[in-house]
Amino acid sequence: MGDVLAVTTETIPGYRIVEVKGIARGGVVRATHIGRDIMALLRNIRGGEIDEYTRMMAEAREEALKRMFLHAKELGANAVVNIRFATSNVRSNVAEVYAYGTAVVAEPEQ
Repeated sequence: MGDVLAVTTETIPGYRIVEVKGIARGGVVRATHIGRDIMALLRNIRGGEIDEYTRMMAEAREEALKRMFLHAKELGANAVVNIRFATSNVRSNVAEVYAYGTAVVAEPEQ
């Protein structure tokens, strides 16, 4: 997110990790609404991707990442490595998206 480096790898090319700040995390719980559910039902009848849910989950991932980056900044980090996502069903039509990684301080290599 702009001023926080973010990678899914353990290292950042061109940088060295000088301090580990801890686990940065961010989550969001999203529920569907009747409009999306009706459209999903119609799409389910004919088959194929359910665009309404795809967009909803993409928005949830972005929000979870944003919250993770904010948490990393609160920890004093300027980067997050090993970023991962987890999802789970909270109940019918309600899903949690969770983003997490290791908050670090990274400096450019000389």
